[in-house]
Amino acid sequence: MTENQAREEICRVGRSLFERGYVHATAGNISVRLDEAQGGGFLITPTDACLGFLDPAALARLDADGRQTGGERASKTIALHRRIYEATAAAGAPARCVIHTHSTHCVALTLVAAGPGTGPGELLPPITPYFVMKVGHVPLIDYFRPGDPAAAEQVAAAIARHASAGLTLRAVMLDRLGPNVWHDSPAAAMATLEELEETARLWLLSGRAATPLDEARIEELRRTFGAQW
Repeated sequence: MTENQAREEICRVGRSLFERGYVHATAGNISVRLDEAQGGGFLITPTDACLGFLDPAALARLDADGRQTGGERASKTIALHRRIYEATAAAGAPARCVIHTHSTHCVALTLVAAGPGTGPGELLPPITPYFVMKVGHVPLIDYFRPGDPAAAEQVAAAIARHASAGLTLRAVMLDRLGPNVWHDSPAAAMATLEELEETARLWLLSGRAATPLDEARIEELRRTFGAQW
């Protein structure tokens, strides 16, 4: 993906998320790690930008060390995004795009006690096969003020912890703030976010009482589809 293609794709994904209610006002941000052939570094949405009305030319451009080299002022969450890129690369599954939103149902789940079947320190139990296959475990990160470096360190630790267990993490949930999801393209990261938010909605609609998939069914998903759970 060229830099121009990445700029257009960030704006397309941002507009899609905004128009379908996954983000609101100026909440949320999207970044892409550029190929070395494109000069390396990162693109990220500007601070306080509405994802529904992004200008490709205004996206913040940063070098590999996080120094801004062009565009409007970068979102403060670039520090967290860069830590995710570093940690996923170290874990052997380098992310190419990170999306952060304040998705309603995901955030709502952090405001209530976890329901039955939810693992310790996790947002959701494995209630649907597509959540298991397309999202996987979603660690719940302690509350920190927006932009606090301590949150980034907890996220990096969660990525490393799951990698040591042979699992590729695709999302974390920041308590009271929202999910961060990542994948190898903006479209793939958006699909992961959509599946996560839909599962959170289903869990709330069930009164957080739906029976999770049992180990035999999860093992079948592992054998058949390579699901990581």
